[in-house]
This record gives sequence, C-alpha cells and structure tokens, in this order.
Amino acid sequence: MRLIFSFFLVFSIFTNAQNNYPQDYFNPPLEIPLILSGSFGELRSNHFHSGLDIKTQQREGLKVLACADGFVSRIKVAHFGYGKALYITHPNGYTTVYGHLQKFSPEIEAYIKKQQYEKESFEIELFPSAETLPVTKGSLVAYSGNTGGSGGPHLHFEIRDKEERPMNPMLFGIDIKDNSKPTVSAIYAYALDENASVNKSNSKQKLRLIPLKSGDYITESIEAFGNIGFGIETNDRQDLAANSNGVYNIQTFLNGNQNFEVDFSIFSFDESSCINQFIDYEHYISNRRRIQKLFKKNNPLSILKPILNDGVLTIEDSTASVYKIRVSDFKNNASFVTINIKGNKTTISNPKVEKTTPYYITANQSTNLRSGNVSVDFYPDTFYENFYMDFDVNNDILTLHKDIVPTRKNFTISYDISNYKDPDKDKLFIARLVGYKKYPLYSFTKREGNILSTSTKTLGTYALATDTVNPTISPLNFKDGQWLSNFRFLKVKINDTVSGISNYRATVNGKWILMEYDYKTKTLTYDFNDDIVTDTKNDFKLIVTDNVGNSATFEATFFRK
Repeated sequence: MRLIFSFFLVFSIFTNAQNNYPQDYFNPPLEIPLILSGSFGELRSNHFHSGLDIKTQQREGLKVLACADGFVSRIKVAHFGYGKALYITHPNGYTTVYGHLQKFSPEIEAYIKKQQYEKESFEIELFPSAETLPVTKGSLVAYSGNTGGSGGPHLHFEIRDKEERPMNPMLFGIDIKDNSKPTVSAIYAYALDENASVNKSNSKQKLRLIPLKSGDYITESIEAFGNIGFGIETNDRQDLAANSNGVYNIQTFLNGNQNFEVDFSIFSFDESSCINQFIDYEHYISNRRRIQKLFKKNNPLSILKPILNDGVLTIEDSTASVYKIRVSDFKNNASFVTINIKGNKTTISNPKVEKTTPYYITANQSTNLRSGNVSVDFYPDTFYENFYMDFDVNNDILTLHKDIVPTRKNFTISYDISNYKDPDKDKLFIARLVGYKKYPLYSFTKREGNILSTSTKTLGTYALATDTVNPTISPLNFKDGQWLSNFRFLKVKINDTVSGISNYRATVNGKWILMEYDYKTKTLTYDFNDDIVTDTKNDFKLIVTDNVGNSATFEATFFRK
C-alpha cells in the first residue's frame, strides 16, 4: 500500500506541474492537424531538440500563423541550422520561434530583403524594434519550408521563456494526440566503481527485457553488489505518425522510494551539449543507439533531478531490492520496468582493466600535449571525467584518442607549418579523418603566420590536408545567350569536394543580386521578382570561393523583356 501511495503522490505532483502555464494564450502555428516528426527534448546529435517538429503533409508553402499578439523581435537567415527563422515576442514575456521557413509574409519579406541588399548578404540576422513589425494572433507571418538543416519539409516550432530557455510547447495547451504508451527497447546495468559488480562482472550488462501483456516490462533478476546504476533505451510514438520520438518523463524508484527523475520540460541552450554525458556516449558512437543513464555523474544538466544519491543504487550483500522505472509521455501514458535485485558480494570474473597511457587527463585542469609540429590545448573542464588519453603524431597525422569520450567545451589543435614551402601554405587546412576510408573533413581553420589552428569538441584522428582544386559552377536552368523572359528563377549549382564552399558573390550588370543558397542541393537561386534585373541584355557573373581561397568564376549573358 505504501508503494502505491508513493506512486500516486508522485503522479499527482507530476500532473499538476504541467498546469502552471497559460493554456489558451497560444494558438497552433498551422491550420492543419498537428502531427509530429520530432518531440521536445528528443535526443539528437550533440543536443536536445528544443521544440516540436510539425509535419507539413510532405510539402512546403503552408501558411504559418502568429500564435499570439506580439512583434517580430528577431529574424535570422542562415545556410544551416534553422535556415529561415522568425522570432515573435509576446506581451506575456514568452517568445515563439518558427524555423525552416520557405519564405516570410510579404511585409516581413520586403523588410528583410531590403536589409539583405543593403548588406549584400543572403545570411543575415536582424533585431527589429517592437514598432517595426507588429503581428496579431492568427495573422500570416511566413510559409513552411525545408531550409537550413531540415531533413524534409516541416515546421520547427518553439516557445521560450524570458531567459531564452526553450520549453515544451505542450505545456501551453498545444495539443498532440497520443494514446500509446512509450516503448522500452533495452535496459542496461552499470557497475559504477571497481568494487561494484552486476552478475559477477564490472562491465556494462545488457539485461534480458521481457514484455508483459499489460504493456509493461520486467527484466531477468540480477545479482549485484556496491554502487550500480541503470540505463534505458526508450521512445514514444504519437497518434497518426510512425516516427519514434522522445519521451517526456522518466522516474526511478528503489523499494518504493523515488531516487531519480529526468524531466523534459525546459532546459537552456548552454547545457544542451551535456547530452553526451547523459547518454552512454561510447555506446552511441559504436552502435548508434542512445542509452539514457538513470544516474547523475559529473553532469550539470537541469533536466536531471537526482532525488536520492544521484540515482546511484548502493546494493549490500544478502539483500533483496525492487527497482522500478516509469517512462511516460506528455499525455501521461506510462510504461513500467521492474528489476529484481539480489545483493550478492562475489568475486568478479574477468574484471575490466582500464587501459593506461603516458597521458593522463585531469578534467578540471588545463593540459598541453605536444609532439613535433603539433600542439593540443585542453582547458579546465573540457572533459567531464579524468581518463588516460591516446596521443600520437606521425607524419602530420594526429591520433587524439577515439571519439568515445564526451567533451564539455572546445579544445584547440595547432600545426606549425614552417617546414612547408610558401606557395603550399595557403592551400593547407586541418581536417578530421572520418569513416573507414579516413576521408578528410574540413575543420574550420585559422592561420596566424606559420601556425594553423582549429577549435573543436571532437576527439579522433586529424591531419593536415591540401586543397588545390577550384570550386565548380554549373548553370541548371539556362545557358549563355538564352532569352529568360518567362523565367521566374535563375538557378546555378556550386560545389567544392575538398575544403567546402566558403562564400559566393553574384552580380548582374555589376549590381549585386541576392542568390539563396541551399547547401543540401548545392543550389543558388535568384528570384527575378526582386526586380533588380531591368535591362534587356544582362551580364551575369558569379564568383565562388572555397575555405582555403581557391576560387572559380562563371560568366554568361542572358536576355529579358
């Protein structure tokens, strides 16, 4: 009875906590039924998802509406990230965000294009005053699209508080149909120190998961001793969508007492990268599956609520314990996992031995590693934990451990290129070698004299690479000397296969024109409705430059009436 009462109390608090936000203030941003391809707090690469990804019926151009009265406080147009994004600040202090837009409403589009032409830049970020672009609830502000880092047409939608922290929009009454329990696909047990064991091992153990007819789960019973913790692979699926999305809340209980909680209601962008310490990062890199650790270990994430002993279980010899995990979605559909634990102090078979190297990294201290012409600088709190690092330099190839250790902040890799000939220095860049074939992936490189440096958060293999190849430019929908009177757009494909595109500049008859860049299709597009091209005969010129300064020029003449 005590166990049931504890669960009931926790659920009541959990449900009431969702109702502390205005429920009728924000309208949905689209006129169609809301179906999600991504949920708030969902686990993504190096970050938590900060909003709802709303399906747009696999097409672009749906009307995006202001969710409440307010004013456009920020507009950002970028090649990557949210692509074309709009921020609306509301009188109640919240801000709504609309990302991956195709275009803005006519008034906003005219405002931003004027600024783009003045600054001669497609990428732009503006902060209009409250009087410049006021909006009313339900008014058209944009059209849905697929710009930036979008994997397909959808609307990314956020609600942020006064501190710019993203919050789950469903807290505000944005309703998504969901009648299904979350699913659990795997449970793992961890021995958290050298004296602890799970099933006579101090290595991570995958437990046999047994589904029940009720929709809940049990695992095989385990024997354990000392400080242990658990991890879970879990996801949720809303109605009308096949996507596997993130869950809303995870709670754990030991013998009826809650000892840990993960609450995906609100977080700050500053802490989002700590996701790599929250998941089993090495497991993710090796298996591309995310285990959420149900214990807190050197992690400042505010979504973690370490109610008792940071979620760590201390199992004593000759005891019997029951560990329960409750996983729920926003609609409070919940699945339970039950694990019976028998305390048994035993000899560890095949104990895990930590690999040692000459390079020991103390997480809260700065460290400089140097060999030959390569130097690596780690700053205090670059890492979450102390560990032995693999470090080696051979023929300009830097082995910097494997990408299995999560980082909290950037570190710096520097190469001294004094031994290279002057004509070759300008074509060098620092690359991370990725994949089976060790393909050189450009890492943003700065040069000061004979020193090349890059700032990165990823361990792995790095090298000096050379790019002597110019970018390529290919017209897509026209050719030199063609009449384009009936054309709406001018399209060109640009590409650089080594260091990548850095910038481009297009002109017609010497005047700069706005060409929108879609990096996913490598396409530049000019809209003749911009009314920059007014002459009959027009000389088009495009210069494209890569990240080490190689450039290509394309010129053509076209005609319009």
